[in-house]
Amino acid sequence: MLTSRPVDVLSLSQARRVALGAQGLDRRRPEPGTVITPRHLRQVVDRTGLLQIDSVNVLARAHLMPVYSRLGAYDPALLDRAAGTAPRSLVEYWGHMASYVPPSTYRLLEWRQRAYRTEAWGAISGVELAHSGVVAEIRTLIAERGPMTASEVHQFYESDHPRVRTDWGWNWTVAKRALEFLFFTGEVTSARRTASFERCYDLTERVLPPAVLAAPPIADDDAIRALVEISARAHGVGTVRCLADYFRLRLTPARRAIDELVEQGVLRPVTVRGWDRVAYLHTGARHPRRASARTLLSPFDPLVFERRRLEELFAMHYRIEIYVPAAQRVHGYYVLPFLLGERIAARVDLKADRAAAVLRVVGAFAEDGAPAETPHELAAELRELAGWLALDDIEVADPRRGDLAASLAAALATV
Repeated sequence: MLTSRPVDVLSLSQARRVALGAQGLDRRRPEPGTVITPRHLRQVVDRTGLLQIDSVNVLARAHLMPVYSRLGAYDPALLDRAAGTAPRSLVEYWGHMASYVPPSTYRLLEWRQRAYRTEAWGAISGVELAHSGVVAEIRTLIAERGPMTASEVHQFYESDHPRVRTDWGWNWTVAKRALEFLFFTGEVTSARRTASFERCYDLTERVLPPAVLAAPPIADDDAIRALVEISARAHGVGTVRCLADYFRLRLTPARRAIDELVEQGVLRPVTVRGWDRVAYLHTGARHPRRASARTLLSPFDPLVFERRRLEELFAMHYRIEIYVPAAQRVHGYYVLPFLLGERIAARVDLKADRAAAVLRVVGAFAEDGAPAETPHELAAELRELAGWLALDDIEVADPRRGDLAASLAAALATV
């Protein structure tokens, strides 16, 4: 049941439920066995506004998990078709980092393409001057042969520009840097991803739907205001920092856009009890009276993008530890928050051992005040996740790794 009563002061519980409602995380997922369709996927993207992309595949690709968290078991081919088959309903660009966004939102991000000299990082923004000839050649190559992966393009330039192994993670070839420059400036985009998750680059004009291409350019201020509104809808309620971070906007233009949206009646300043700064409520936000979801959230889920907001809303101090040396990790390599109702009740470090068909629980930790049913509810959730990932069993690697591990192992034996 919802209430439309105007609110000027939100309790922390109300703010949590508004945030969960905005993300489609206030209610249980569809019943197991429900056929998930492209319409379901569109509904998720309409709420979240984007899906972050990351190459880490220790459990499942980053863009796949938020859809699972909201819909349960579904066929990932839905996303492949949405982003890789015309007419595309998702395309890639720099939203909240690398992201899938609707084609209409891609057009809202063109201001970033025009401002590449200040918006792109050095390895990209300097390519035009350092390798202008290669950029021009690759532009022509893609036009004639695309779609092509970076590896395929590199073969044309390997003799002149061999791969240089330097810092881990940044050993891009000249061809890759040129492609990323063309990607950032909007001349090429991803037509699809390969089985190994490599981008297949093609001319953007051959990827975006014709109606989107035919739309007139959007002025920078109008685009940023529209992005802030998408962010505000996805948040329900959030601070300036929250609303700016969603699309990685600078604070000054984000504040200006927020002021304009307040003046237009789209946003309303509110007080959230316990917060030390003003928040903004989207006037179309839902106000659920209760939250009943049970789901795992990936480290790249939109609900956990902004870590200060996560801590203030859910009392969860959360850091992703992928790049932390193993001996220094507190909770683990790939740790997922466990949402139960309107609280985050636990966090669990997971790994999909595909060779053994086992979902491995590397560590499990209860949050302060976790309800007594947390081990049983988490065990049931892990069973559903394992089924979606086509894993036959679940193993708690070490019942001493986390204060929830032993009770979770016992619960798994009964589920």
